[in-house]
Amino acid sequence: MSQLNSNEPIGPLENRWKNHVFDLALIAPQNRKKYKIIVIGTGLAGSSLCATLGEAGYKVNSFCFQDSARRAHSIAAQGGINATKNYQNDGDSVWRLFYDTIKGGDFRARESNVYRLAELSNNIIDQTVAQGVPFAREYSGYLANRSFGGTQVSRTFYAKGQTGQQLLLGAYSAMSRQIENGRVTHHARSEMLEIITINGKARGVVVRDLVTGELSTHTADCVVLCTGGYVNAYYLSTNAKGCNTSATWRGFKQGAYFANPSFTQIHPTCIPPTLENQSKLTLMSESLRNDGRIWAPKQAKDCKKKPKDIKEEDRDYFLERLYPAFANLVPRDVASRAVKHICDEGRGVGVKIHGKRLGVYLDFSDVIKKIGLAQVEGKYGNLFEMYQRITDDDPYLTPMKIYPAPHYSMGGLWVDYNLMTTLNGLFVAGEANFSDHGANRLGASALMQGLADGYFILPQTIANYLARNTFDEIKPNHKKVQRALNIAKVRIEQLMNAPEAKYSPEYFHQKLGKILWESCGMSREGARLKQAIDEIKALQLEFWQTIKVTGVDQDLNQTLERAGRVADFIELGALMCKDALNREESCGAHARVEYLSLEGEARRDDKNYSFVAAWEYQQDGVRLHEEYLHFEFIKPSVRNYK
Repeated sequence: MSQLNSNEPIGPLENRWKNHVFDLALIAPQNRKKYKIIVIGTGLAGSSLCATLGEAGYKVNSFCFQDSARRAHSIAAQGGINATKNYQNDGDSVWRLFYDTIKGGDFRARESNVYRLAELSNNIIDQTVAQGVPFAREYSGYLANRSFGGTQVSRTFYAKGQTGQQLLLGAYSAMSRQIENGRVTHHARSEMLEIITINGKARGVVVRDLVTGELSTHTADCVVLCTGGYVNAYYLSTNAKGCNTSATWRGFKQGAYFANPSFTQIHPTCIPPTLENQSKLTLMSESLRNDGRIWAPKQAKDCKKKPKDIKEEDRDYFLERLYPAFANLVPRDVASRAVKHICDEGRGVGVKIHGKRLGVYLDFSDVIKKIGLAQVEGKYGNLFEMYQRITDDDPYLTPMKIYPAPHYSMGGLWVDYNLMTTLNGLFVAGEANFSDHGANRLGASALMQGLADGYFILPQTIANYLARNTFDEIKPNHKKVQRALNIAKVRIEQLMNAPEAKYSPEYFHQKLGKILWESCGMSREGARLKQAIDEIKALQLEFWQTIKVTGVDQDLNQTLERAGRVADFIELGALMCKDALNREESCGAHARVEYLSLEGEARRDDKNYSFVAAWEYQQDGVRLHEEYLHFEFIKPSVRNYK
C-alpha cells in the first residue's frame, strides 16, 4: 500500500486555484495547432472541452458511441445546476456552497477541488447564459432559483425540467462551431476499445466503427475521458441503457487507478419498478421535492387504499417528522434510506415486487392549493407529463409514487488536482472521475462539475502538460499501436466464439445487477459482500464460457457492443464489492449495516477511513493505494439535518 499525491496547492483556500493557474505553463496561440488531443465522450464535460480547446486553436479528435453528440446522457439531467449568485439574498456564498458540498459528501472529498468547483460556479452561469441557454427567469428579469436537497438556500438554476438538455445544446452548439472551423473532428457511432500507451504515456485510442465494425487507431499527444458513470452495473438504474464503464475500465487496465468504486448514489425520487423483468427505471427530478411532500400510510393496513381515501391524520410525512430543519430537502442518501426503511416496515405503496411494496407518495396537493395549478404546471409541467405517460396516473390529481434507484457514481478514475490520472497524459472529466462529490453527491452538482471541468479547468491543465513534455510522432505501424489493436481484436474474437455459446448479454447483466443491488446497493453487510465477490467470480467464468453473440463483428452488431460492456461491468462489480468490504464504516450513500447509528444514520470512522481508496490493476488482482484527506478549513462532524 502506498500514499498518493494529489498535487493540490497550499495556502489560503480562496487563492489556490488562481495561484495554481498562474504557475501553470502556457502555450502561445500560434503554437497550439501543433498539438493533438483526443476527447472520448460528448456530454457536458466532453462537448464543453472540445469547444474550448477548439476555440483556443488545438487540433481535437472527438469520439462518441451515440449517433449524435446531442444524445449524450447529460440531456437526462432535469432539475438544475448550482451556482452562488445569491440573487435571493438568502445568505448564499462560495463558502456556503463549498461547505454544503463537503458536508453532503460526508467529508470524503478534497477541500481544494470542492472549493474550486464552488468558485467556478458563477462563471458557468455567465458562460451558458451568453450561449443562449433559456434558464427560467423571475418577473424582474433575474434568473430564477429553486432549492435542492442538502441546502437551506436557493441556488439551483433551471430550465423547467430540461436543464441538462438545454446546457448540452449550448455546449454542442459551441462545439459545432469548432467542427465547422476544422479544429474539431468529430466521430459519431465510434466506441473506444483500447488506450494506446507509449513510454508510460497515453498517446491514442483504438475505436470500433459501430456501423461497419471496422477497427481503427488514432494517436495524439494526450487523451481525455469524458464518458460518464457506471451505475448501469446494477442493470436497473436511471441511466440510459447505453451508459457503460468500458472506456474508464480500459484506462484502469492501462495504469490509471480506480478510486472509491463502491461510492454510488441511490436517488430517492424515481418511478418504482412495476415488473420483475423491467429493463430501465425513470428519474423524477429532485426539484420536485421543493414543493412536493413525501408521505406513507401510518398503518400497513392502509397501503392498499387509494391515497385520496387515506385521511390526513393517517398519513406519515416521515421526512418532515424525522428531519424538521431540512424536511423533504434532506440529501439524497438520507432520503433514500428513510424511504427504504418505511417500505421495509411494510408501509410501502404500489405494486408488490418480490413480496414487498416499493413506493411512497410524493404529493403536490398542498402546493396546488397554495399557488394554483397554472404556476405548478409552469414549474414542473413536462415532468408531470412524463410521469403520466409512464404510469397512466395524473399527478395533478393523484400523488406520484417514488422509490430509490441507482443514479450516479461518485467513484471513478482517480485524478489529481489537474484532473490527470496516474497514467501520464490520460485526463478524466465529469462523472468519469471521482473528484468532487465524496460519498454522496448533492443534487444539481453534476452539471456544475462537468462544465467546470470542460470550460475552465482542463483547458488550463492540459496546456500545462503539453508545454512541459515532448512528443515524438507516432506512425500507424508503431509496435505499441499494433499491440493495442491486436488486444481489441482478440477480445472481440473471444466474445464472438465462446466455447458453449448459450446466453445473451442481458442474461448476465440481470444476474450481475441482482447480486450488486442486494449486496452493494442501498445497504451492505460484510458477509454478504464476501459472498457476492465469489458469486461474481463464478459469473465471470460462466460469461466467457457461454456468452452468445449472434451476427458478425464486421457489421452493425449491438449484441456484440452489449457483450463487451457487460464483460467490463462484471469485472467492475467485483471491485465495487471489494471496495465496499474494505471500507468498514458507513459514510454518505455507503451504508454498512454494521456501522449505522441506532437511528439508522451513517456512522463514519474518520480515524481509520478518512481517505480515498484508489485501486491499481495488476495481472493477479488489485492493489490498494490511499490518498489521505486533510481538512484544514472544515472540521469533519456528524451530519445533522434535523
